[in-house]
Amino acid sequence: MSNAKISIRFFNDREVRAVWDEENSKWWFNVIDIVSILNEQNDYTKANNYWRWLKRKLKSENNQLVSGTHGFKFVSADGKKRLSDTLDSAGVIDLAKNFPNTNAMKFLDWFLYSDNSIDGQSKKKAYTLFEGNLLDQIEVGTAKGLQQIHAYLFGGLYDFAGKIRQKNISKGGFQFAVSRFLGETLKQIEAMPETTFDEIVEKYVEMNIAHPFMEGNGRSIRIWLDLILKKHLKKCVDWSKISKRDYMNAMVLSPTKSNVLKILLKNALTTKINDREMFMKGIDYSYYYEEND
Repeated sequence: MSNAKISIRFFNDREVRAVWDEENSKWWFNVIDIVSILNEQNDYTKANNYWRWLKRKLKSENNQLVSGTHGFKFVSADGKKRLSDTLDSAGVIDLAKNFPNTNAMKFLDWFLYSDNSIDGQSKKKAYTLFEGNLLDQIEVGTAKGLQQIHAYLFGGLYDFAGKIRQKNISKGGFQFAVSRFLGETLKQIEAMPETTFDEIVEKYVEMNIAHPFMEGNGRSIRIWLDLILKKHLKKCVDWSKISKRDYMNAMVLSPTKSNVLKILLKNALTTKINDREMFMKGIDYSYYYEEND
């Protein structure tokens, strides 16, 4: 598998790498990445040592999980390729079920897309935007296009999915656009130019200030932004390069100091506009931004 396809997904700001097995048509997931997540461990060596201990323990219990591992070389932080154990999807599920802490079930929900919360169900819908080639059917840069995105993400979950709000809302003491004038505000935002990067970010900032829905604005507007960038600049944002803290701070400042956000987004631009993994990890990060700390 020297030329194997590598997938990178993100769970709570941590990567889970996988390699595609063409012969058996399945993904093999990096065990140390998963152990690091489950133990909330940033030290690769400590995560690796824990896995070696857990492997011995499972083997002594005649657990078949260990026999299902395969070795594959992944690029490490120092740029060198190092051999790491991998598990297929069934093995990952078994590992989570045998892992001795409470993080395992939350990870398993994410891995199986089985989170039944509104965010969890909406996130599954977001993944299928790409898988179902639905993005090409969305109007780019318009209020209608944003409504299409919101209606798809939250349809069946909120009765106001895709509907412009009729009430005033605020967050952290910031008052979003007054609902009484929201229709006119959205028309003005639609009319804003979107040919340059700076123009696109300014339009994004104004749409965020408008916050046209009762809930689900950030998740919808980030997809809306990427579609505009894709259409006019042939680029999108690699959201995995932007930490939650940096993004949130930049958004708080954006109504008066949009340059902070512009620098943040510009440094994270990529030309991988049709890349499945880029879109998927973008969704993971977008929903992670909205989680309560």
